[in-house]
Amino acid sequence: MNFFAHQELARKQTRRMVVLFTIAVICIVIAVDFVVMVAFGIAGEVRRGSAGTGTGVVVATSVGVLAVIGLATLYRISTLRAGGSAVALQLGATPVPVDTTDFAYRRLRNVIEEIAIASGVPVPEIFVLEDEVAINAFASGYSPADAAVTVTRGCLDKLTREELQGVIAHEFSHVLNGDMRLNIRLVGVAFGILVLAIVGRKIAEASGRARSRDSGGIVVLGIALLVVGYIGVFFARIIKASISRQREYLADASAVQFTRQTEGIAGALKKIGGLSEGSKLTSHDGEEVAHMLFGDGVGYSALFATHPALTERIRRLQPQFNPAEFAEIAAAWSQPRRVGEVDDPDASLAGFAPSRSSQRASSVARRAVLPAVSQEMRLSANAVANQVGHPDTGDYAAAAALNMTIPEALSAAAHGREQSMAVVYALLLNADPLVRKQQIEMIEHHHDPGTAAEVVALAEQTKSIHPMQRLPLAALAFPALRRHPRSKLQIFVIALTQLIKADGRVSLDEYCLAKLVGVQVIDALNPAATRVMGRVKLGETAMELCDLFAVMAEYGHDDIDGARRAYALGLNEVLPDIKPVYTAPQDWALALDRALPRLDALAPAGKELVVRGLTHAISADGVVSVNEAELLRTVCAALHCPLPPILQQTA
Repeated sequence: MNFFAHQELARKQTRRMVVLFTIAVICIVIAVDFVVMVAFGIAGEVRRGSAGTGTGVVVATSVGVLAVIGLATLYRISTLRAGGSAVALQLGATPVPVDTTDFAYRRLRNVIEEIAIASGVPVPEIFVLEDEVAINAFASGYSPADAAVTVTRGCLDKLTREELQGVIAHEFSHVLNGDMRLNIRLVGVAFGILVLAIVGRKIAEASGRARSRDSGGIVVLGIALLVVGYIGVFFARIIKASISRQREYLADASAVQFTRQTEGIAGALKKIGGLSEGSKLTSHDGEEVAHMLFGDGVGYSALFATHPALTERIRRLQPQFNPAEFAEIAAAWSQPRRVGEVDDPDASLAGFAPSRSSQRASSVARRAVLPAVSQEMRLSANAVANQVGHPDTGDYAAAAALNMTIPEALSAAAHGREQSMAVVYALLLNADPLVRKQQIEMIEHHHDPGTAAEVVALAEQTKSIHPMQRLPLAALAFPALRRHPRSKLQIFVIALTQLIKADGRVSLDEYCLAKLVGVQVIDALNPAATRVMGRVKLGETAMELCDLFAVMAEYGHDDIDGARRAYALGLNEVLPDIKPVYTAPQDWALALDRALPRLDALAPAGKELVVRGLTHAISADGVVSVNEAELLRTVCAALHCPLPPILQQTA
């Protein structure tokens, strides 16, 4: 199942959730109405045909119940509008600083940064539940731009780098496939139903203390609301569990697709089963976020289980698994030894290793060679479409190479809150002295002379980096960028636009960088409003598609005949019934800025065809340059279809 199929499945699950919870709410309203009719003698009026007043009471009760559930749901979701970090902070998680010196935190950040770069998404916020010794993790947020990944201290103390990669890849599949938004909605609706029970309890308690003759019916109503509310919670948990279980299987499978090996995620699951700490959260109430977690954090019975049985999950990954391995793992980790900062494949991120070493080697390749700047690639449209949201081992190796070869000064600046903007500005400084002088004056206008001087110093460092490292460097700066106040981020986006237009024209690499960073910052400013899955059909966006494919054809070919052929080939993939005439847009950057927001509203199946068509268009002459590939990645990122740094080539 590829990225677009996952997106369509997430949409179906959302519709299923809405239908099931709507049915549950209707049943709750009917049950409360019945209790009100019995408690206040309205049922008798209905049977006698004189139900004028009774009908009004029932209607008022129905409206009241719906209002309680609806307002409570909206309130709970509103508390999470800040994005993924809000969920982590509400659980008491500790943020992992971008400039951390703790070696376990640093290793955790390296793993997550590499997976983010390989996936083509912004680096998420990173948190650790320091008081939790169990092995667990979760991803939260509305979209990749505001995502947060949280792991327990148990993950750092018990999991090897390879196993943590499997866990993080599992969580990234939730980030990429739209599961996080559904998770937040589940939290909100379940809370709304729970509040009804709480209101019933308060009514019963208050009326019981009053001890008046007329309080009997109100006490009955309160008790009924309490009972009906908790029955609603009962069914809400069943609905939540049924949706969650299937998604966990899909996320496990995606983690294997990401890492191209089963040892990592299977090893993490085996340690959950073998170690006494397991995956159950003890320091925090995990019920509300149970459906988000990597492992069962509550210890539900089979009926309410938000996760499939542990042995079943492992056997789907490794059919020959023997549960006796649990005992072997428990014995090996009964007295862990401290090994510190060594490259031991059996050592955890925090530097602990089992008492008996398995002497195994890591299965993840750590070396990759970046293509030459002038190298031309041959792409497969189907392979590129399948890469969206599904990086593999080669992508991880490429991400590691991109990350490790970025100059240390640039990497440190990207991780620093005060220097993160300067790094992005430095990537946009023009080589022409007159244009550069004008750009520096713009930076001084929006910031201060100190920032401008810092940009100039960092620009010297950027001269040595590979073109394919420009976008990953900006991705590394993103966690620090989004910590700035909203007003400063808005100024930052305006400044980016002015910098790339300082010389009166917009180059391809300037546009790619500014567009990618701009989209991610705008998503982070209002995460709840970010659209990940649209509903618009291809036929409704014909004008925007024509503009997009005209730009891609123009930049992919030097001659007009080649551009015309590429334009027709690409559009035929998405709009086979129309034959528009190729016309190169006068202002290609403006044409893209108009087209991309509209195309972002396409349904997942439509976006898949667009990615295939774009690949056909840009490679119609048989080759694709590094800059053209970066444009394709940028366009896909603007459509929320993240691509890895290195695209799949034909043999």
